[in-house]
Amino acid sequence: MKNSNNAVVPQAREALDRFKMEAAREVGVNLKQGYNGDLTSKEAGSVGGQMVKKMIEAYENGMK
Repeated sequence: MKNSNNAVVPQAREALDRFKMEAAREVGVNLKQGYNGDLTSKEAGSVGGQMVKKMIEAYENGMK
């Protein structure tokens, strides 16, 4: 069984990490490289929500 944490394309993992750090900065959450298990659910949700918002905006801009 394949581990879901292993990216098929290593560059994709790097790009996703950069994207996550950018989204975290935008919502004022201090992420660090590696383990971030000390984040509150609210902080983690804010980062994930910002990532989704940016993906939707990028998709909508691509449709124009």
